Amino acid sequence: MIRKLLIANRGEIARRVIRTCREVGVSPVAVFSDPDAGSPHVREADAAVRLPGATPGETYLRGDALVAAALAAGADAVHPGYGFLSENASFARAVLDAGLTWVGPDPEVVEAMGSKVAAKKRMAAAGVPVLPELDPESADEFPLLVKASAGGGGRGMRVVRSASELAGQVAAARREAESAFGDGTVFCEPLLEHARHVEVQVLADAHGTVWALGERECSIQRRHQKIIEETPSPAVTPRARERLFEAATKAAEAIGYVGAGTVEFLFTDDGSFHFLEVNTRLQVEHPVTEEVFGVDLVAWQLAIAEGARLPAEPPTPDGHAVEARLYAEDPARDWRPASGTLHRFAVPAGVRVDSGVEDGSEVGVHYDPMLAKVIAWAPTRHAAIRKLAAALEHAELHGLVTNRDLLVRTLRHPEFGAGNTHTGFLDQHGLTTPEPVDVRPAALAAALALAERRRTGLPLGWRNLASQPQRAVFEHGDDTVEVDYRHTRAGVETSLDLVVVAAAPDAVTFERNGVRTTHPVAVYGDRVEVGAVSLRLRPRFPEPGAAVAEGATVAPMPGTVVRVAVEPGQRVEAGAELLVLEAMKMEHRVLATTGGAVAEVLVRAGQQVDAGDVLAVVEAS
Repeated sequence: MIRKLLIANRGEIARRVIRTCREVGVSPVAVFSDPDAGSPHVREADAAVRLPGATPGETYLRGDALVAAALAAGADAVHPGYGFLSENASFARAVLDAGLTWVGPDPEVVEAMGSKVAAKKRMAAAGVPVLPELDPESADEFPLLVKASAGGGGRGMRVVRSASELAGQVAAARREAESAFGDGTVFCEPLLEHARHVEVQVLADAHGTVWALGERECSIQRRHQKIIEETPSPAVTPRARERLFEAATKAAEAIGYVGAGTVEFLFTDDGSFHFLEVNTRLQVEHPVTEEVFGVDLVAWQLAIAEGARLPAEPPTPDGHAVEARLYAEDPARDWRPASGTLHRFAVPAGVRVDSGVEDGSEVGVHYDPMLAKVIAWAPTRHAAIRKLAAALEHAELHGLVTNRDLLVRTLRHPEFGAGNTHTGFLDQHGLTTPEPVDVRPAALAAALALAERRRTGLPLGWRNLASQPQRAVFEHGDDTVEVDYRHTRAGVETSLDLVVVAAAPDAVTFERNGVRTTHPVAVYGDRVEVGAVSLRLRPRFPEPGAAVAEGATVAPMPGTVVRVAVEPGQRVEAGAELLVLEAMKMEHRVLATTGGAVAEVLVRAGQQVDAGDVLAVVEAS
């Protein structure tokens, strides 16, 4: 019987496990790194143990420290969550060797499936269809995909379209895999473009019962990482579903699987499929399965670890569920992650929200930038999609750039609605490029709300020269937005085709053609959030020294320099790679904005940099 459970993870999944612990009467114990000391999961647990340090390698990837934390807290079991050491056989053995219960499959199973290379061979022997393996050093079949043998979640994966790219992409994949999983082994396989990513949730007990709890469609991906998932898949017919369940069950039985896991496949339009991997853990997207099947997968993980039997047949599915992952990142800037303070986080009622953040949370640079998962259930797919899109559209996400707009555009795209999805969907439909939006009404609302906040005893907008309008200048991304307005006895006059009905410090109401709309306004220093539009007030007098040298390339985010690709005197073209930064467990290429000669390189491999630091200077041709 599990009485006290150490959760060897952080953020959203730690809070998710804590929630089930409360429901089933198990005492949850958290662990935390130094940057996570104030995180919600730490406060919500019954006890918490500090892991000194900041980086994953110092904290959540240290199996010895996690086992010691469990023993110090008096825990009798360990739940690994997902990511970090959740699929590390050595950690699972260390937990068992310490006399603790491991909430997951046997270490031998984790080890067998932890190597994607070995797993494919074992599945092929069991009769599960697999893709051929290609040699990372000499592959000659393109396009291909380089993959980390020890990992998942899109890390250590690279698309290669020609032989000239192979060596560089393999090296980059190895570096990223080593950083994320502690194992730089990679392999290659043919890239099936426009295939679907479909996975089957399995749940198995130690008594021989295996459930196939439906399939999940996970084809909407960025950088080979899922961002929208749903169940059931709109592409899987009853016959194909039967064959998928048969293959997934066969895979689980072939390795003696116990616990919750996922068998992943590439699925083509003709109904054929090929094995990708077995995830020997809970998946990020498990909530859609819970919503449709009415189960608590974490509760079942704990029960199975205690020796419980599954009923002979799984529950019957009902309705449709869709999940979107909210990330602190900018899709228009090559998915650049964002860090800083999340001033406001609120999602409308009516949907499920699994989050690792709250108002005031600090999002750092050391971990994955996922903020939350938003999940909608409805009797039909169309209704679930519509509910989720509306919830995301009206969510309050203040302080950080997020992928919210991309998610809403994707959910409302007619091809997504028709179920015509595949792993290249975002690129095919150009969804990473933001749609043009007139943000002047939002800027005007911001200006009027700020004026209300500055109200004194003088009439609002009082000036010596009454004919001169007030002007406010904001930054919206890379664009500058200027708005003019003037207070008169008849009301506020503006240069826009809008009538100002009311203005308050936190909301402004406009009327156009008889239609009134209210814009909520929130102010955080120089940052102004107007609905879903984020603006930054441009200072009237910029700080001295704020400018950088002409041709300078600055760090877009805090991170570690992984590789420097140029040297002083070298000529480069616009768009050429200058160096590679690692931030939030992903590599990000820093490119030259102009062609010319490299005048200076101010950093070296392994160096830590802050956002805004000058990395290199290119003198334009």
